[in-house]
Amino acid sequence: MKEGNGQDHKPISIKSRKAKARTLQNRIKDDIMRLFHLSEHDVRSTPMGVAGPDIQLSEEARRKLNASIECKAQNGLNIWSCMDQAIENAEIQNNMPLLVFKRDRSDIYVAMRWSDFLKIIKNGVSMSRS
Repeated sequence: MKEGNGQDHKPISIKSRKAKARTLQNRIKDDIMRLFHLSEHDVRSTPMGVAGPDIQLSEEARRKLNASIECKAQNGLNIWSCMDQAIENAEIQNNMPLLVFKRDRSDIYVAMRWSDFLKIIKNGVSMSRS
């Protein structure tokens, strides 16, 4: 199969896809633990195929980050269906839906509702690059 840039593209195996997803989930879990000084007990990566958010947060962790996190490591991402999934999971726990995503050799990005973003910056989060 050829991509738009003319390079050969081999379909990725399910095993490889799951490994990439696990790697992203573990990176997000580790970042949250480090940033908020939490333990493995407070932040867990959910196994593939388990319903609910991809990152499970304890009560202690939710006091610091009241979010439902959906992680996607895909080259072709339907952002709308992924946001729907994040919102559905967030509504169960009554918290903010976050979609964390990346593709091969890219930075990690986060998508969220504009209204949630405004709440964050209103609460004094600096937008400066430091």
